Amino acid sequence: MSAGTYTPRPGAAPLPRMIAAQAALETRMLLRNGEQLLLTVVIPTLLLVLFSAVDIVDTGKGEPVDFLAPGVLALAVMSTAFTGQAIATGFERRYGVLKRLGASPLPRWGLMAAKTISVLVTEVLQIVLLTVIAFALGWSPEGGPFAVLLLLALGTVAFSGLGLLMAGTLKAEATLAAANLVFLLLLVGGGVIVPLDKFPDAAQSVLGLLPISALSDGLRDVLQHGTAMPWGDVAILAVWAVLGLGAAARFFRWE
Repeated sequence: MSAGTYTPRPGAAPLPRMIAAQAALETRMLLRNGEQLLLTVVIPTLLLVLFSAVDIVDTGKGEPVDFLAPGVLALAVMSTAFTGQAIATGFERRYGVLKRLGASPLPRWGLMAAKTISVLVTEVLQIVLLTVIAFALGWSPEGGPFAVLLLLALGTVAFSGLGLLMAGTLKAEATLAAANLVFLLLLVGGGVIVPLDKFPDAAQSVLGLLPISALSDGLRDVLQHGTAMPWGDVAILAVWAVLGLGAAARFFRWE
C-alpha cells in the first residue's frame, strides 16, 4: 500500500486552517443565537433610532445622533466582546465543550484566538450596520479613523478579557445573570445614552474610569469633537485590557 492511498492524508490540519474553521463556526453559532442577536444588533439599533428620533435625554448642543452614535458603537463592542462572549463561553464550559476542544489538535490558545476573531467579525458587521443607520439619521462624524480603530481595538481586548474572566470563574447560570446585569448597569451609567455630566460629581469620577465610559467618551471626543487622540481614554482602556487579559489567563478554569 503506497503512502498516497489515504485521501485526505490522516493527521491534523495546519494550525491557521484550524483556527479559521473554528472562528467560522463560532461566528455562525453567535449569529444564529436569538438572545445574542438581541444584545448585539437589536438593542443597540433600537436605542440609536429611538433616542435620536425622540427627545428623551438632553444630549447637549448639536444633533442627538452625533452624541448617541459613538456611545452606541461602544455599546455594540461591549455587547459582543463582553456579554455575548461571557454567556456563550460560560455554557460551553458547563457542558464540557471547552474541555473536549482543549483536548483536540487545536491548542487552547488557538481556540481563544478563534473566539477573538469571531468577536471581531461580529463587531465589524455591527459597526457597519449602526454606521449606515446613523448616517441615515443625519450623523456627521469628524476625526480620523486611526484613533477610532485604536479605541475599538482596545475596547474589544478589555471587554474580551473581562468576559472570559467571568465565564472561566463563575458557574454558567451566574455568568448569564451577572453578564446581563453588568450590561444593563453600564448601559445606564457608562455614558452611552446619558451624558456623564448628568451624574453627581462624586459619581462622575468613578464612572469615568469604567471601560465603557472610556470607550464611549473616547469615540465621542474623536467623532463628535474632532479630537486627534483622546490619550486619557486610551490609557484607561489599555489598563483594563492588561488587567482583564491577565486575570483571565491566570484564573480561567476549563472545567
